Amino acid sequence: MEENIHYYRIAEYYIKISFKKSDINNEYLLPSFSPFKTETACEEPFFELTVDDSIIPIDKDNLEKIGDFDTGNGIISVCKSKDASGTYQYIINNINGHNCCLLQAYNDFSYCRCALNGNTNMRMFGLNNALMIVFAFKGSFNNTLLIHASTVRHKNYAYAFVAKSGTGKSTHSSLWLRYIPECELINDDNPIIRIIDGIPYLYGSPWSGKTPCYRNIKVKLGGITRIDRAERNSINKLSPTEAFASLLPSCSTMKWDKVIFGNICSTISLLIERTNIYTLHCLPDKEAAVICHRTISK
Repeated sequence: MEENIHYYRIAEYYIKISFKKSDINNEYLLPSFSPFKTETACEEPFFELTVDDSIIPIDKDNLEKIGDFDTGNGIISVCKSKDASGTYQYIINNINGHNCCLLQAYNDFSYCRCALNGNTNMRMFGLNNALMIVFAFKGSFNNTLLIHASTVRHKNYAYAFVAKSGTGKSTHSSLWLRYIPECELINDDNPIIRIIDGIPYLYGSPWSGKTPCYRNIKVKLGGITRIDRAERNSINKLSPTEAFASLLPSCSTMKWDKVIFGNICSTISLLIERTNIYTLHCLPDKEAAVICHRTISK
């Protein structure tokens, strides 16, 4: 079957997406990937995803159910094959409960394939989520984290703000943009962190939540701060144990997979050794941004 192949470079990794010939599945389902597009891969792809609507689910008798997980944007059902291949199968549903994507991942997520379903918006949702899943779990083998955070650049460093959904990550970033000179937004939802030769770097990504900020940039990581709403503003640096407990919930992981979970925990531990982690107890005001900037900036 004829293929339509596209390459992208995300966080300095090349990824290959192969669309089997289709009237509806093509690169236009991925508008946020445009800043990351490259003509060819200069090295072996980080992973390859084949998009082919003829793919069928693994036989139920050969599947072990892992669970159903609420992402806030829909439910993802996860199963794993019982045979030696250990193939993961994901059914990605949108917030309306509609099945948008069937994803099957092999080995260490180096090769995956998916079938899309529904209208254009459903297919865009399914494919974007499939790529996030593959990138996050393939990254676990390479000291790479996909982290749920809002991030800004101030001068030569990136600063990431993490929090429970709805607590105010984006709000705090907006305060930095408003009140801290020489500050700009890198990504508002899912940036990427890599540790290269012992140095943590933060990258923009094609996944930025409701804010269309898809920047193909790399910046040294200056610090990570958890936002905690309080009646007055204060900030404290976390101990290694506190920092680990603060960061783990913000990282995409699979706790049921011992290898991937172990890889991600190891990367978080390396990150804590090389980056200061804080908690900001704050109001959504100018003083909170000023106190945070004064404490954590390089």
